This record gives sequence, C-alpha cells and structure tokens, in this order.
Amino acid sequence: MLKWLTSFARIDFAPAHRQPSAPRVLIASAVSIVGSLIADAVIVAIGEALWPGTKGYTHFAFADYGKLTVIGVVIACIAWPIVTRVSAAPRWLFLRLAVLVTLVLLLPDVYILYKGQPGDAVGVLMVMHLAIGVVTYYALVCIAPTREPGRIPEAGRAVEAAPARASRF
Repeated sequence: MLKWLTSFARIDFAPAHRQPSAPRVLIASAVSIVGSLIADAVIVAIGEALWPGTKGYTHFAFADYGKLTVIGVVIACIAWPIVTRVSAAPRWLFLRLAVLVTLVLLLPDVYILYKGQPGDAVGVLMVMHLAIGVVTYYALVCIAPTREPGRIPEAGRAVEAAPARASRF
C-alpha cells in the first residue's frame, strides 16, 4: 500500500528537476503574505458592504485574521521547497495538498457556524480561506518554480547552462 501511495502521490526522493532558488522562494513567500493579506482585506470590505450587519464582526479585525493568515502562508511557503524536493511532479502534488489543507482549514468555520455565528460572516471567512490558498499556490509555483536540470532561466526563456563551476554559495 505504501508503494501505491508514493506512486500515486508521485513521490520521488531524487526528482530530475532542480530546486527553486532560495531568493525566488523568499520573494514568492513575501508576495504570498502580502497578496493574501490584501485579498483578506478586500474580501472583508466586500463582505461588509454586501452584509452591513457583519461590520465589526470579531473575526474581521485585521489583528485577528492577519496573524493567522501569516502563520498559514509561512507554513505553505516552507512546504513548497519540501514538496519540490520529494516529488517528481511538485505542482501536481502541491495543488492537491493545498486543496486538502484548505478543506481542513474550513472545518473551524463550519464549527463556528454550527455554534451560532452569523452565516454571512462565516461565508466571508470561508471565501478568505479560499483566496489565501489560491494566492499562495500561484505565487509559489509561478515565482519559485522548479528548474530543469542543466538549464538556467534567462530573460523568461530557458537556455543551456554554462559548464558547472565551483560556487562559494
């Protein structure tokens, strides 16, 4: 069963591609955090405009959703290089993991809805979770993609790499 699972998940501890560069992962992480916080703020503003009764809702305070957003996005940004290291198809696997994690993160929203929180406000929180997942996924896979072996990106296209030299990094 373990062999089937690793095959299904496309786990390969020696993938042919190269890791995304550290500077690109850091840039993608910053874009993910900033983009997710902006998306959250916009969604809250739209939610409050559509449902005026949600103004002042506790979970719509920036301090409340901001810290949770940053924590979640940082975890995803740490996961991306790990997935690229262990998977022959990292985008494929990361997308499925992002969907799974997003579904799990919707469970607290379902719980507070069950406990009597306003449905329109909880719906806005759910949309925020979805937006964070989308922003983070695309920022990571587009800004910090894996690199082909023996090739380096240049001006938006791949070219043959120069012969390998010793690097001090």
